[in-house]
Amino acid sequence: MKDFNPNELRNAFGSFMTGVTVVTTRAPDGTSVGFTANSFSSVSLDPPLLLVCPGRFLSSYETFHNATHFAVSVLAEGQEDVSNTFASFKGDRFARAAHGDDLHGIPFIRGAVARFSCVTHQAIPAGDHTILLGEVKDFDHSGDAGLGYAGGRYFSLGLEREASESIAQGAVVGAIIETPAGILLEETPDGLRPPQIIARTRTNQLEALGAGLVARGISANLGRVYSAFDDRRLAAHHTYVLATGAAPAKAGYLRCIAPPDLPGQRYTTPAIATMMARFALETRTRTFTLYLGDEGTGDTHQT
Repeated sequence: MKDFNPNELRNAFGSFMTGVTVVTTRAPDGTSVGFTANSFSSVSLDPPLLLVCPGRFLSSYETFHNATHFAVSVLAEGQEDVSNTFASFKGDRFARAAHGDDLHGIPFIRGAVARFSCVTHQAIPAGDHTILLGEVKDFDHSGDAGLGYAGGRYFSLGLEREASESIAQGAVVGAIIETPAGILLEETPDGLRPPQIIARTRTNQLEALGAGLVARGISANLGRVYSAFDDRRLAAHHTYVLATGAAPAKAGYLRCIAPPDLPGQRYTTPAIATMMARFALETRTRTFTLYLGDEGTGDTHQT
């Protein structure tokens, strides 16, 4: 039998795109326990069965292996903080996440896009995990977009749909937002980018951008235009303005990057990478120019 490098095998498994769930139950003494899992799958409709796979490395492994009931909460876009809490936080995880109890008294995560309340159907030891089969006794779902995970990173289908729509509309408006913690950027499966919206019309674009930022929990003061270019590869016009603001309390898919570190990041497009490298350079002197052109060539102008 071939010897596998565990890290390489984990990376290969991680290339499969999944949703993100939090699996919960109660210990015999009534204590709530839970962990983040993307090893979740539907199994059968008749009877209604699903499975999750708690690992032996979990401090709560024996509790789940012997549980008579458990619940699965499918996390929504923007619940990255919940996922991270139940993946690694060592304290009271439930104190950090809004939750309620299902019909069996098992906690579930509020705001999840789907919730399944299960009676344990079978627990099957399998290597360093247990295959925990549950019979669904109750469920609900919101129809909202779920949180995705692949290659060690979160992704958002809602944001990806927005990106596709922006190309169809032919106009993107975004903001390079300076905060005390760094430059605020959105994290997508294709890399980082400044927060941006779809420009539905050519008028009131700054107002639309401001409203779009507020809807994402971002407070920013919008300033002058920093870059305006046509990306011929995407058939879209892009306009980015300078802005100042504060980092959101719940970062979710947002990251703050120090200006000197901007050139070393992976961005969604080469044009954005070039723009952010120019911005990093110009922050040293605080002399910001205006770029006009396309994704490859153009001119900078002192303003």
